Amino acid sequence: MTASVTVAVDANGADLGPAEVAAGAAIAASRGVRVVLYGPAEEIGPVADGVEVVDAPVSIAKDPDPARASRSTPQASIVRVAAAVAAGDADAFVSGGSTGAALAAGLFQVRRARGIYRPALAVPVPIPGSPITFLDVGANVEVRSEHLVQFAFMGAALAQTVLGIARPRVALLSNGEEPTKGTAAVVEAHAVLAARALGSPALEFLGNVEGNDLTSGVADVVVTDGFTGNIALKLIEGLSQSILGAVRDAAMSTPRAKAGGALLRPALGGLREQIDPEGPGGAYLLGLRRLGVVPHGRFTRYGFSQAILLAARGVSGDVVGRTHAALAAAGALKGAPKVPAGPSGSTASVPSP
Repeated sequence: MTASVTVAVDANGADLGPAEVAAGAAIAASRGVRVVLYGPAEEIGPVADGVEVVDAPVSIAKDPDPARASRSTPQASIVRVAAAVAAGDADAFVSGGSTGAALAAGLFQVRRARGIYRPALAVPVPIPGSPITFLDVGANVEVRSEHLVQFAFMGAALAQTVLGIARPRVALLSNGEEPTKGTAAVVEAHAVLAARALGSPALEFLGNVEGNDLTSGVADVVVTDGFTGNIALKLIEGLSQSILGAVRDAAMSTPRAKAGGALLRPALGGLREQIDPEGPGGAYLLGLRRLGVVPHGRFTRYGFSQAILLAARGVSGDVVGRTHAALAAAGALKGAPKVPAGPSGSTASVPSP
């Protein structure tokens, strides 16, 4: 499925260094993905078959102004990665450095798809038994209602492609289930989605859900702004790791606990795999003309291999095309007619009847 896919990878910015990213690239290459690494060749060192290195030692991962740095530093690894994708030399890109730099390089080089207001970061959150697609998790600190509407259809298309859910259940994250709860953008997006989802094959709109529903399996896709989403995602990841650590400590606290822990080890190992934040591989950067994946900079080689494989699966599954088609079918692309969408009297994009 992934043999004909080429993924360009920014090897700069990862916490464990370019060599760890290269080790992850080797794992992905062994699964049939062609990988082109952009980073400092001296630090990357020898690479596996199926992995090519482009010497690109300049990094803007720590620059406080990623948009300016992306424009003014064409030799930066993330800029060169995005440019390679824009030129068709690679099918998708992966960057574990600065999310801001990846977003800026993607916008300036790959560019937004037609009719997209803003790209969004969408991640499959590994909730045991009921994984959810969660977006936006960091691309947009502030949003308008039309952005949330687009995010909903983006997330639904991604859930269909990646998780195989025929008609995803989509909800807005808010501070109450009532349609009137939340910010003005959430209230207005709720009204638009409630109207647009009627009879739509793309998604089933559930309305609002609260924070405790993120892990309950009520929805397949949960939509919010990037500020809230990033905090919520990191809270989920941190809490899951803390709980696993506490269970491990308790299992080692006494001889009797150690004996019981030995019996539970296979089951707990399976649970750990289910909730490992490296397992999903990172977040899809949706809304560009080509696909990007943004993993955590702290990932190990396993996480980076998963990110590269995630990008390859997204290309093979035509995530970009299917996402855009879902938005077009729902009339949620920029330029659709505007109608009143909430008690505030403001407007949001909706399709023509």
